[in-house]
Amino acid sequence: MIYRMPKRPERNEPCWCGSGKKYKNCHAAFDDRLLACQLRGIQIPPRKIIKTPEDIEGIKKSAVINIAVLDEVGKQIREGMTTQAIDDLVNEVTYGMGGTPADLHYQGFPKSVCTSVNEEVCHGIPSADVILKNGDIVNVDCSTILNGYYSDSSRMYMIGEVSEDKKKLVEVTRECVQIGLEQVIPWHTLGDMGSAVNAHAKANGYSVVREIGGHGCGKEFHEDPWVSYVSRAGEEMLMAPGMVFTIEPMVNMGTHRIVEDKKNGWTIRTADGKPSAQWEIQVLVTETGHEVLTW
Repeated sequence: MIYRMPKRPERNEPCWCGSGKKYKNCHAAFDDRLLACQLRGIQIPPRKIIKTPEDIEGIKKSAVINIAVLDEVGKQIREGMTTQAIDDLVNEVTYGMGGTPADLHYQGFPKSVCTSVNEEVCHGIPSADVILKNGDIVNVDCSTILNGYYSDSSRMYMIGEVSEDKKKLVEVTRECVQIGLEQVIPWHTLGDMGSAVNAHAKANGYSVVREIGGHGCGKEFHEDPWVSYVSRAGEEMLMAPGMVFTIEPMVNMGTHRIVEDKKNGWTIRTADGKPSAQWEIQVLVTETGHEVLTW
């Protein structure tokens, strides 16, 4: 769907962003640049996903909890631990710091965090029956709400002695995120970031999941834009200052094809049963570059 810029305020009227400043001193030049990009055929972001300084401050406070949760998981995760114990830990830290797990009951998801082990790509459901074993790799995907603001990130953890091929997958996936982050440049496109991620994964013999990607995040759990990591440079939505989105490629050791667990309706696995890895960060586009909000 093509986004049409709404009517602009008069230059001396209050800015549409709610800052209280006159439009000419706030977002007038920003809108001029958006319009110029749109006239060149570039997809521009809708106003509703451009975050105000107040929004950004709220997201950052939520992110403090989000980061603390994954830090604590990193301290405690070990061989013999159940994924349900990880869920319990996430609840303990999140609620203890005044936040709420965003995953819990989201579209019916039954737990407070996603724990995806080995060939599970994403949306693994914590369970007392899933016990982490020596050699496992596991993604813990944590999302947090504080005062109506959302933060989101995930990390990979390696349990015990992990094989060299799994270690490489985990590290290359982390490199993919960093390489993508380097392409988060204001007034460039999301395709620049996505194509860089995909190129690095493919150069190492891996494939990137196509159907599931990143997303805007901040005032809602999932906002526009949807973020692809198999996109082309120069395509997709413009990255404008004030946008907040996740970089979270899911990189498979084998085929990019995935299957959904028919029993629980949530867990996504690789179609060939080979391992998958994912790291997720939440990024703010700034006037001069970017700022990482969660990791």
